[in-house]
Amino acid sequence: MTGAQRRAQIQAQLSANTDPISASSLARQLGVSRQTIVGDISLLRANGDAIVATLRGYQYENTAQPTAVLVCRHFPSDTQDEMQRIIAAGGIIKDVMIEHPLYGQLRGSLEIGTVGDLNLFLAHAKQHQGHLLSELTDGLHMHTIAYDTPEQLVAIKKSLRLAGYLYEE
Repeated sequence: MTGAQRRAQIQAQLSANTDPISASSLARQLGVSRQTIVGDISLLRANGDAIVATLRGYQYENTAQPTAVLVCRHFPSDTQDEMQRIIAAGGIIKDVMIEHPLYGQLRGSLEIGTVGDLNLFLAHAKQHQGHLLSELTDGLHMHTIAYDTPEQLVAIKKSLRLAGYLYEE
């Protein structure tokens, strides 16, 4: 199988599934290494495919869903509560962004839409002794939030505002 054929198989797999597919799973199915899949995904992205990485694997981004960027500020210990509030109100946390004084905007893809996703994120952070991007900016950060209805966005903002996390001037 050529690289082009393999990438076409990856596209077909991702298109046929709404759930993420891990690089390891794709590698097993296609008889190549995980790193080959990671390279193929990079090439597909470079050619315009809207593939996002989640904690559970790769998937095509849902571009039909409306999004909003919310500015938040809180302590690292409030991260789980902040994210639970967004999920509970029907949101999907697409990413986290900060404005870094040296590098400009730094963005981390999250794709957290369920309590399971959140628990996986928190477990990975603990396991890898990870630091939050917001720790570089005194807790100030932005999230791109996907939602289905305007009422969900209102509920998300209300919940974050109630907790004191929504940064509004």
